[in-house]
Amino acid sequence: MSFSEHPAMPNDSTQTAPAAGVKRSSGLAIASLVLGIAAILLFWTVFGGIVLGLLALVFGIIGARRARAGGAGHGKMSVIGAILGALGMIASAVILAIGASILNSDEFKNLDDCVEHAKTQSERDACAKDFDKEMND
Repeated sequence: MSFSEHPAMPNDSTQTAPAAGVKRSSGLAIASLVLGIAAILLFWTVFGGIVLGLLALVFGIIGARRARAGGAGHGKMSVIGAILGALGMIASAVILAIGASILNSDEFKNLDDCVEHAKTQSERDACAKDFDKEMND
């Protein structure tokens, strides 16, 4: 069988386009929603809250813009994913700010100094009790 005997391959003009009014599925919308949910569930970790939240926000914005332009479906899903991603980022940033303020506080420095100079476990326990007392006052 030679090359000229192969059946004809359909060319681009014979392929049908999607029907008018039918929107294609958007993988970006689904990715945004999944990443946004993961960011909300893992906001207490830097990776979960900030990285996944940022990815959800970016994918959600791109997916929503494509949906608005008519190139993809699931525009609402993209927006919800972007919102969840932004909330995850905000919650993670708040957790990081609280942690940084505690680590930079005078009370924590006193605890660190006390534990560093403690020789026994009972002295370390006393340091922890003093820290709790300072934090609650």
